[in-house]
Formats: sequence, C-alpha cells, structure tokens
Amino acid sequence: MFSKDLSMLVVFVYFEIKPVFIDAFLEVMRKNALASLKNEIGCHQFDVNQDPLSPNSIFLYELYEDAAAFELHKQTDHYLEFNEAIAPMIIGKTLRILKRMELD
Repeated sequence: MFSKDLSMLVVFVYFEIKPVFIDAFLEVMRKNALASLKNEIGCHQFDVNQDPLSPNSIFLYELYEDAAAFELHKQTDHYLEFNEAIAPMIIGKTLRILKRMELD
C-alpha cells in the first residue's frame, strides 16, 4: 500500500550516444551530475547508469525535492553547458517525469 504522496520528483532520462562520443559524453555527464549534487539543495540523487550490453545506452535516475527544484536545475550554468556540449553527441533522448511514492 502507498502511504503518502511525497511530492518528490523522479526524472528518468534515456540517452542513446553516438559510439565515437561515449567517453566524452560520460565525462561531461559526470561533471553535470557532481555539480548538481554538490550545488543544488533540491537535488537528492543523480545516478548515471550504463547498459553493459549496450554501452552507448545511458540512463539517468534523478530525484528532486519537487518540480520547482527540477526547473531550477535546468537553469543552472552547469546544466546549460552540459546540454550544449552533448548536442552533437546524442542520437536520441527520452525524458520521463514521475512522482515518487512511499511504500508502507
């Protein structure tokens, strides 16, 4: 049973990266993730995951205090720099916004 609405925001992002750019992508992604965790009070978790069977598939799991914290994240210098840097590196990107629920 779900006990309460925590209003926490889960951001799930799937990237398909051009093979020639995977190392560069992971480096700029690492910098973005670390800056988010260090500098954004509303960012509680930022996991970068790579599919071992498809190394060019990268999955992000981000957890924010609320929608406002995620909107603030998208306005930070480190995010804007990251977003610009990865534009030529990606084949595709899928974004899902979910509401986190607490289990009883």
